[in-house]
Amino acid sequence: MKIRYFTLPNIITLGNLLCGCLAIWAAWCAGNMQLAFVLVALGCVFDFMDGLAARLLGQYSPLGVQLDSLADMVTFGVAPAATLSLSIKLCGGDLLLASAAMIVPLFSALRLARFNIDQEQKVSFRGLPTPANALLITSIGYLIQDSRLSVGPWFPVLLAVVCAWLLICPVEMFSFKFTSLAWRPNAVRYCFAAVAAVGLALMDIAAVPVIIGLYIVVSVVMWILKRWRG
Repeated sequence: MKIRYFTLPNIITLGNLLCGCLAIWAAWCAGNMQLAFVLVALGCVFDFMDGLAARLLGQYSPLGVQLDSLADMVTFGVAPAATLSLSIKLCGGDLLLASAAMIVPLFSALRLARFNIDQEQKVSFRGLPTPANALLITSIGYLIQDSRLSVGPWFPVLLAVVCAWLLICPVEMFSFKFTSLAWRPNAVRYCFAAVAAVGLALMDIAAVPVIIGLYIVVSVVMWILKRWRG
């Protein structure tokens, strides 16, 4: 089998991986939560763009699929764990308590492995997507370091447990993969994107946890209604 390493989608995926590595460095070495959040957010952009590039150029490959999961594991699994462990220490927790953050990459690995073999997740997701989980954790870490969120050490520990469960829970969550630009099949996506844009304009980084929380609530309501109707 001929393997092409440096296709455009693979290069973009490597950009995602680089962002994850730098985010880990920003948290553990530089202690800079703002930089870590920005790098994870940039990784989300690369994660979206590599799939888009693969579709537009027809450059799907088994190598690209595996590379994407490995990059996601670093950027959306290990990097948020690094920021979460620092959050616990900033809130007064000791090293042992900070180790609770390691539950995040473990459950992220389970989430990504299930996604790779689950054919039902091509249109929607089962459980919280790892990029959303990473944005939630790193944005809260940024708010804690910036003294805009004052909590005790057990809050980030509880956050780690809740996020770990959300990653592998059976709840169906809507995706932002557009198959067309028509209003009717994308009404929820368009409305949610508009609300998110307004929230970011008014609250900047503080809006991110609210947006992710709203995403979870809307997905749960839609999932319950779908099960009730079906």
